[in-house]
Amino acid sequence: MRDLKHLLYFENLLQEANNALVAQAKADGKVCIAYTCENVPEPLLNLDGTCSIRLSAPHTGSLDIATYYMTNLLCEPSRALLERAIEGGFSFADCVITPDGCTMINRAVENMELLETMGKNNPRFFHSYMEIAFKNTPNDVDLSVLQCTNHILKPLQENYGIDVSDAAIRKAVADHNRICELIRAIGEFRKEQKPRITGYEFHVLCLATYVCPKYLLIDKLEETLEELKTREPEDKEPRVRVLLVGSEVDDSGLVKLIEEQGAFVCCDRFCFGSYPGRVPIVLNDEEDALTQVCRHYIQNCQCPRMMNQEKVYGRKAYVAELAREYNADGVIYEQVKFCDPWAYERTLGSAMLQHDYGFPVLSVDRPYNIASSSGQMRTRVQAFVESMEIKKIQRGGNA
Repeated sequence: MRDLKHLLYFENLLQEANNALVAQAKADGKVCIAYTCENVPEPLLNLDGTCSIRLSAPHTGSLDIATYYMTNLLCEPSRALLERAIEGGFSFADCVITPDGCTMINRAVENMELLETMGKNNPRFFHSYMEIAFKNTPNDVDLSVLQCTNHILKPLQENYGIDVSDAAIRKAVADHNRICELIRAIGEFRKEQKPRITGYEFHVLCLATYVCPKYLLIDKLEETLEELKTREPEDKEPRVRVLLVGSEVDDSGLVKLIEEQGAFVCCDRFCFGSYPGRVPIVLNDEEDALTQVCRHYIQNCQCPRMMNQEKVYGRKAYVAELAREYNADGVIYEQVKFCDPWAYERTLGSAMLQHDYGFPVLSVDRPYNIASSSGQMRTRVQAFVESMEIKKIQRGGNA
């Protein structure tokens, strides 16, 4: 297929956390809010005068300094973020919002605060730590409202004079929904028998909406959507179609590696992905916007930290539903090394998707930076692709 007009532009934005659009937002006078988890309601970080940047550490190399502070028993993403913070890679941040969704990431941010890696010349800079829900109940919604009020809205208003009114939140939700609608519309082309966008291209576009100021991406996303409507796909169908599920994927090289082995990544269900992170938020006029935003995030949360039985089993049904919707031949369950929540989720999910829902499953753990150890992953994906092809041939022969 012909290269997307803006693909190189988006790829360049992913090369470092302090990218060109972050610098532009700072020049525009925006308060840049760094955050670390999908459980933080994004619209509350993108009120007038603010923009959200989810922390990532592209092209991570040595983790020696972070390992000194955190030991090698903690996950690579937490150590990579601390390493990058110590290097000065997050100096753009005007505050950091951290929920307790993951103890390891919390330890990383606590070390950032103790080492004063950000905000040294900004007297208004603040760190804020949030408690978040474990279940989907009205009490958990109330908890989320309280935490968002005390740890996001009040500090932004008191330190930076940000408008946190109901009207401001509703406008932020509308802006957030515009990004979601564009990403979901672009992602719909992955359902085609001969897709006119690759999984890698889609992931690059989607990832940019997390790590860049959203308001600066809309024009390029709109142009890309229009371009895709007339883009000619490849003549042949993908060898196999896979749904990629698991912990955070902020390394587009992983998706590229999978597709280089012949598996088209037709859908995603991971942190930094379009499901569930790019599901539009529907508001009514009878209830305050903050409560509705918090309820949306709790009800739509697919994070393994949600522990009630409805959520535990619902996450597997959700993956199976996506696999059917996007015509996936199989599922790749991935987990960053030493990620405890996803280690348990991957074990249970891999078994259930295979035995209860009938999907072939490849279950893998991986390094944070796939380029650091790609050989084993290539071999495993190649074998998985070949096994699915054999099954497709056998089904055809039986027919």
